[in-house]
Amino acid sequence: MELFNTSARNILPIKRCTAFPANTHSVGLWNKSDAWQLNVSTPFGNVTWPVQNYTIPVLEIEMISIFCITQTGIVLGQGVAAQFIEKYYNSVFRLNNQDILGTISLFAYTMFIFLSGVKMDLSIVFRTGSKAFHTGSLAMIAPLLLGAGAQYLLSKHFELDKQENLQLMFVLTTHSLTSFPVIACLLEDLKIFNSELGRLGLSSSIISDILGVILTALATLAKVWDKSVGLAILDFVLVSLFTVVVIYVGRPAMMWMVSQTPEGRPVKKVYLSIIILALLFSAMLSNWYHMTLVFGPMILGLAVPDGPPLGSALVKTFDPLVSGVFMPIFVTVTMIKADPHDLNLNTKVSRANALLVLVIIVSKFVFSLIPPMLSRMPFKDGLAIAFIMSYKGVVEMASYGIARDSKVIELEVYCFVMATVLVTAIVVPVSVRYLYNPMRKYAGYQKRNIMQSATNDAELRIVACINRPDNTPAIINLLDVSCPTKDNPISVYVLHLIELVGRATPVFISHQLQKKTLSNYSYSENVILSFTHFQRENHGAANVNVFTAISPTEYMHEDICTLALDKLASLIVVPFHRKWSLDGTTIESENLTVRAINCSVMERAPCSVAVLVDRGHSETVESMVSRQVTYRVAMVFLGGSDDREAVTFAKRMAMDSCITLTIIHFVSVNEDRELEQWEKVLDNEVLKDIIQSYDRDSDVDHGNVGYVKEMVKDGTETAMTLRSMADDFELFIVGRRYNQHSILTSGLEEWSEFPELGVVGDLLSSTDFMSNASVLVVQQQKLSN
Repeated sequence: MELFNTSARNILPIKRCTAFPANTHSVGLWNKSDAWQLNVSTPFGNVTWPVQNYTIPVLEIEMISIFCITQTGIVLGQGVAAQFIEKYYNSVFRLNNQDILGTISLFAYTMFIFLSGVKMDLSIVFRTGSKAFHTGSLAMIAPLLLGAGAQYLLSKHFELDKQENLQLMFVLTTHSLTSFPVIACLLEDLKIFNSELGRLGLSSSIISDILGVILTALATLAKVWDKSVGLAILDFVLVSLFTVVVIYVGRPAMMWMVSQTPEGRPVKKVYLSIIILALLFSAMLSNWYHMTLVFGPMILGLAVPDGPPLGSALVKTFDPLVSGVFMPIFVTVTMIKADPHDLNLNTKVSRANALLVLVIIVSKFVFSLIPPMLSRMPFKDGLAIAFIMSYKGVVEMASYGIARDSKVIELEVYCFVMATVLVTAIVVPVSVRYLYNPMRKYAGYQKRNIMQSATNDAELRIVACINRPDNTPAIINLLDVSCPTKDNPISVYVLHLIELVGRATPVFISHQLQKKTLSNYSYSENVILSFTHFQRENHGAANVNVFTAISPTEYMHEDICTLALDKLASLIVVPFHRKWSLDGTTIESENLTVRAINCSVMERAPCSVAVLVDRGHSETVESMVSRQVTYRVAMVFLGGSDDREAVTFAKRMAMDSCITLTIIHFVSVNEDRELEQWEKVLDNEVLKDIIQSYDRDSDVDHGNVGYVKEMVKDGTETAMTLRSMADDFELFIVGRRYNQHSILTSGLEEWSEFPELGVVGDLLSSTDFMSNASVLVVQQQKLSN
């Protein structure tokens, strides 16, 4: 029987006899029958494996080899593995299982493209800026046109025949593409997915990818036209019909599935099964009307309503399997066919191909750089976006792999283009990391803090973050006690943070409170209504704008810091990651993801940051005022920049006659030598007006501001003093004082659980501190050197 060689790299037919159908399952690991033993030759000798002609055990061994040795198949290729595992490779990666591995890898790529379509937000095409549109367009069109000219000249110079010209044409069209799935994976690996540069890269790649899909479809039809005009017309009709059916039948059907899913409930599994069957059917249709296998799945994926509940359900269900299991197999099967020994530049077609690829790479890089430069983007950022748009990955690997198997391109051409993919996979990430630092834009060179705002008599601008619905009352309560008046107004920018699932493009929505939500599926409706009421109750004193950020949790801090930077905010308020019971004694839930977001914000925020610990105190300021009960606030002052920022905010609260403020000033019995003299001067300055008032006359009426000076000798006495006041206040305000060692807190550092709260803040927020008073931990803006 004429079969392919056992080598995955060699595609020459050979004569070999084998039994069909092959057995699927072995008779057991401990069966010692010689009829099913497989002798595997290794550098360490011959090893007997009980898997001969049993496809499932061989497949399992192949998968173990892929995951344990490498996810880059070139290491398993004959060229690299010749001295080490070539015999093992030839024994394990056998002829019997080549079709099985190939089928799995092809299914993996089909699912990957489908899920990429699900994640892609096509609406970005209509709302993207000119910078992204021009970058994406030029990155696709310029190398295609310049490469076409180069191909014509190379064809004349090397006197290439028709088949060789077809190889160059395929390389030209494939290498000129910029694939959205590839760019999205790159940006996610670099952790700049939600940065300004990342958003530009995603938008540009979507534009480029759409142009690429259109041009690829036209090129495929042109190829069919060259063989049969009638067949080309029929394919065009079928492609158009398929697209129309997906848009006007498939998408409405999926929207119906969404409408049948109750809010907050998962999508029925039968709906997911129907969509997967439609995916497989669309792939079969694509092959039938001579399009690429993934054309149908891509169109179907674009039709799926992105985000919850349907798009996110598909991504959550299938993406871990596809990305974690199937795609490594696909990458390995593709790269395993590339042998460095095939890198031969002695033939005319290989030399022409190398020159053509060079022209394409240089032109794509240069023309991707032009729009950012014309829009006055920093040069390093422009270079970074040019590198990103030049990146190659699994989409190009799949195209070249299919072309190689179909004998569209020869081995030396295939090996060279795969080498370029490998080089870009190494060079581009390193270059982008060197050129672009997403934290750089948050560097504070101007003072944006509460003290500066109070000095300039400017309105206080606050970014308030909402991670879950129960954060809203606590945030509104804090804004109420911040004393918004017409003379001292506040501007509040509420940011509702939602995890991005089921789409690849982050979404940032600006809601106008006077308008209804345009979307039929609103995630922020309750947040908008609550803050609309707050603004109405504080008419002329508080201006509120609500935003929704839908992004991956690991990038949410980017949205927070960017909004604070754009709005010139003086303070960011983030909720603590623990949810307390109503009596403030037990913890109901804990979200470590929220804690990671808070830590990232405190590390790079362009202004001051406050962590609000809601200990379950359900009574609002409004209800207390209605009962003519004052809201009691304590400011714990130990000294330092964070404490000075906190006391400034506390003084603002004291402007409200319904609020009583008590400043608890802890002073060491022994001189604290670790505190700098200049820090002491600044501390005395911020407390001067209050201290002098109390020193002049103890009988004078100090209104709603109290001052208590506590002399303590160590952290133990500080903790005891605070515990004695646990039930005297509804809110404690403290400075973070991170990494500031003091006699006043000595001995408490070892018991601190959450560094982002500081020593005192951690004490007031611990389960051992029996109080239902909320805690506000303030960190002053960190200025860059």
